Amino acid sequence: MQKVLYKNMSERRVRVRFAPSPTGPLHIGGVRTALYNYLFARQHGGDLVFRIEDTDRTRFVPEAEAYIIEAFRWLGIKFDEGVSFGGNYGPYRQSERGEIYKKYVKQLLDAGKAYVAFDTPEELEQKRQEIQNFQYDNKTRGMMRNSLTLPADEVERLMADGKYVVRFKIDAGQEVLVNDMIRGEVRVKTDILDDKVLYKGVDQLPTYHLANIVDDHLMEITHVIRGEEWLPSAPLHVLLYQAFGWEDTMPRFAHLPLLLKPDGKGKLSKRDGDRLGFPVFPLYWEHRNEDGTVSTASGYREQGYFPEAVINFLALLGWNPGTEQEMFTLDELVKAFDISKCSKAGAKFAFEKGIWFNHEYILKKSAEEIAALFEPICREHGVKDSMERITEVVRMMKDRVNFVHELWPLCSFFFEAPTTYDEKTAKKRWKAPADNEPGSAQVLTELCDYLETIDDFSLENQERLVHAWIEEKGYKLGNVMNAWRLTLVGEGKGPGMFDISAFLGKEETLRRTRRAIEVLG
Repeated sequence: MQKVLYKNMSERRVRVRFAPSPTGPLHIGGVRTALYNYLFARQHGGDLVFRIEDTDRTRFVPEAEAYIIEAFRWLGIKFDEGVSFGGNYGPYRQSERGEIYKKYVKQLLDAGKAYVAFDTPEELEQKRQEIQNFQYDNKTRGMMRNSLTLPADEVERLMADGKYVVRFKIDAGQEVLVNDMIRGEVRVKTDILDDKVLYKGVDQLPTYHLANIVDDHLMEITHVIRGEEWLPSAPLHVLLYQAFGWEDTMPRFAHLPLLLKPDGKGKLSKRDGDRLGFPVFPLYWEHRNEDGTVSTASGYREQGYFPEAVINFLALLGWNPGTEQEMFTLDELVKAFDISKCSKAGAKFAFEKGIWFNHEYILKKSAEEIAALFEPICREHGVKDSMERITEVVRMMKDRVNFVHELWPLCSFFFEAPTTYDEKTAKKRWKAPADNEPGSAQVLTELCDYLETIDDFSLENQERLVHAWIEEKGYKLGNVMNAWRLTLVGEGKGPGMFDISAFLGKEETLRRTRRAIEVLG
């Protein structure tokens, strides 16, 4: 029984890659994989390569590549080389490397490590009907139409038609050892492996398995950090490195835990996001399908998330720093990241935690930073106030929101006088006269008369004088303030009353209050 082991790579420069397929928008799980590759590369002073795996032309979506690049630009994950970034190992699109792969397919065929198969889809389906749990392997290849069972002249004739595939020849009786940086030693017997398709004659392109191995070798990739879904492929990839004689340059593997549904088992999908109201893609996606329909998907950027919050949130899905710290800058993540501390079990996608992170970043950012993002929203609503006044509102209100776009409905009253008054609040807070107690209309009319006498309308001076006036009049503080809030805001929300009146100024405060008295009676 033969064991396949890794060789020592301690003297090689660390090189990792992120290699998505441009078949649609980039799933948030792919973003996390790229992030972990980025952290690992930066931590070891290595390189992060961006490669496009586009050999499956039936699923190719032209705009997907630009989407993926823009997503990483927004997130701040920078690549050292690859598609659109340049480098010395190109081309970095697999569809442009066809001639390179042909050389290595021939090498495997010449060495007897692979063979050509001509079985049609109908023939394969028939075998599945005849043989329970059929797979094309060392036990069944002898009953199929391939270069191991057919005469050489017939093989040559069939290959000329281009309707063939090249399969990897996996023999029984071996044990493959995958030394995973997260999962430890994974041992697999070759008896259970099938002869995977490596190359398709019809389009003269390799499958993922061959292209992946050849590219990783030629691009000198030292570590392959990828999703758990690729773990079953790892033994095959180890055997391919052996077949090529590349054991000395075989990369170390790390298979990351799956991102699971927030409310149960199973892999996170777009349907989960649609059902529970959260994005599973970094950016908004829109694509016109062949039938004329348009597919769309929401994105973290368009929903108002900060890229730092998304990065922070994703970093802790499946990795634990071993401390109580939750807020990390990208540089802090680079220093703290340890891939051996990634979980083997899947990580539930607790999307509410992403919202929490966004709120924390709003608190962390200055009022000026948030105001710069809020200003365009204000201008869209016709606000002509200065940037200084917009910033002042943000300073009062930013701790109450999770997203910048939530500021407008929460604090529009600072810029627009209410035209209606919340019925429920009015019923509760606007008092009618009773038991020799004056109603809200009389009290606020008196308050307006008193406010007219105040020259210094600063928050501190107002608060001191008005509180003294209320005490002198014998009114209940809560009754006065709640009714007054209704006149200035239109409902029972907002910061401290004197924060509001000081911002509005004496003239606007009196105008709003007197108008509400007229309307509410």
